[in-house]
Amino acid sequence: MTSERASRSILIADDDPVSLTLLHRTLRNAGYEVSVSSDGAQALAALSMPEAPPLAILDWVMPEIDGLRVCEAVRGLEPQRPCYLIVLTSKTKRQDVIAGLNAGADDYIVKPFDPAELLARVRVGFRVVDLQAELAARVTDLEWALQQVKQLRGLIPICSYCKRIRNDQNFWLQVEEYVMAHTDVQFSHGVCPHCYESQVQPQLHALTSRQPRS
Repeated sequence: MTSERASRSILIADDDPVSLTLLHRTLRNAGYEVSVSSDGAQALAALSMPEAPPLAILDWVMPEIDGLRVCEAVRGLEPQRPCYLIVLTSKTKRQDVIAGLNAGADDYIVKPFDPAELLARVRVGFRVVDLQAELAARVTDLEWALQQVKQLRGLIPICSYCKRIRNDQNFWLQVEEYVMAHTDVQFSHGVCPHCYESQVQPQLHALTSRQPRS
């Protein structure tokens, strides 16, 4: 099973109309689908939806809920899903950067932002989201495969003579019937060298010996 690439939609949240307009224009011109929130409460509601954008750019200082609290809340959502969070702020101190990353942000951009740098960081974000989605799909595949293996574990009752296997309904099945019922395995029948010598050749010899001589 292969994973699908994450949709190229982005949520931006900022209570500054000028900054919001510049962000929106920069991302739309780069081909991204952009949704807008003017405060932290709206942003958190949007990111809590099942079809939430896989990437969000959040201002730190916003009404209702600030950007860091939004990050913390998103990281606490169940079930978890890939979501890349970028904090955009005028705060430049080292402890501010550390606080943002500790709150759950994946990246930290200082205002005023450089459009080329912003887009480069957004591309990195989507690469990370794609890798997370692919990893999640592989884990799902592995769990499914392990579940199939577990169905054949344990003690299997098999006849000592005919080698049929007894199922849970107390019916005796051929080995291939039992395996096919518990897995996706399909069988292709042939004849091994031992059986060819012990079974097939004597039958061929018997048929040949019964043919009338000319």
